[in-house]
Amino acid sequence: MLKKAYIPYKGYYSTPFCKWQGSLQLDNAIELGAKTSKRWFESRGLDQKELDYLYLGITIGQHRVFFGATWAAFLMGAPDIPGMTIMQACSTATTTVFNAGAAVEMGNVNTAYCLLVDRCSNGPHTIWPNPLGPGGEVISENWNMDNMRADPSTNIGTLMTAENVAREQGFTREQADELVLIRYRQYDDALANDRAFQKRYMFPVEATVSRKETRLVEEDEGVPTTSKEALARLRPVVEGGILTFGGQTHPADGNAGIIVTTRERAAEMSADPNIEIQIVSYGYARAKKAFMPMAPVPAARMALERAGLTVKDMAAIKNHNPFIVNDLYLAKELGIDGASFNNYGSSMVFGHPQAPTMARMLIEAIEEAVIKGGGYAMATGCAAGDTAAALIVKVG
Repeated sequence: MLKKAYIPYKGYYSTPFCKWQGSLQLDNAIELGAKTSKRWFESRGLDQKELDYLYLGITIGQHRVFFGATWAAFLMGAPDIPGMTIMQACSTATTTVFNAGAAVEMGNVNTAYCLLVDRCSNGPHTIWPNPLGPGGEVISENWNMDNMRADPSTNIGTLMTAENVAREQGFTREQADELVLIRYRQYDDALANDRAFQKRYMFPVEATVSRKETRLVEEDEGVPTTSKEALARLRPVVEGGILTFGGQTHPADGNAGIIVTTRERAAEMSADPNIEIQIVSYGYARAKKAFMPMAPVPAARMALERAGLTVKDMAAIKNHNPFIVNDLYLAKELGIDGASFNNYGSSMVFGHPQAPTMARMLIEAIEEAVIKGGGYAMATGCAAGDTAAALIVKVG
């Protein structure tokens, strides 16, 4: 359990998420994330040179990623601070924030910045030397498609991990479609009153249109609409399965930033010093092989146990749901109503740019807790390799 690490209220942002091959497809994710952070710091009147350390979370390789955090720090206006790069697929953000919190807890860092960036669009195609291959034939890898198709540990794709859980647990197509509709209604709540909820944290991103032109993207892009009838018309992606394209997420692009610091410094940097956000605990897990959607449950239980809390103590819960099966399983195992969590949106609906995904979900959980007058907020979610990570914060 952590006691000394805090996030300033409004000391975070997420850009809109754009469906892949959309408005953010032309921008290097590291450059775009750093430049967006620089604009955000300036908009808040904060001095990024007061940062001690930068944690760069990224999953999909970008040009010059070798320099990672130090290059990002230079681009965002904090050229003299060190940093490190963290890669843990979908749980990159929760793990990055925990690492920053642990550094503050130990007194090694005073004020850290977690920058989460990814671009699924135009993913890298890597050629690996293979001198022992026939005639020295190279090994090629498509970072996005190849790794979605199969985990090298099991040779099973992510979709099949969800179908494995659905089959074992006896979930039905009807249950899946019913909860999918609820998730879309929850996202609609975030759009109400001219996107009042999203405007609590969302920061516009400057997208490259051409060599000479950029434009601000202020809203999520590429989010589909659906209905009971539309979902019913969709066929399962896998014969005999329950998941359609309506019950899974879409790849996206975006970035997010979160400041982690001491209690005193958080109050100074906060948009409202009366609102404290304390990082409380972290949990992690690895489910049995090829059952990825199960992993967030033991991760959440670990985080709850370490904090001495129960799920009933949570004012807000966010669960990363690349597949609606993730939410069906979490609800069943934790004994909660599927409609009681993922309020205001989830990755199944607004998209999944990998590293920034859980950052946005954590930010939304914090804002939901603030609206409710405070309390504990938990963000949990699975990641490649049948793993998961969960983070609990106290808002009040």
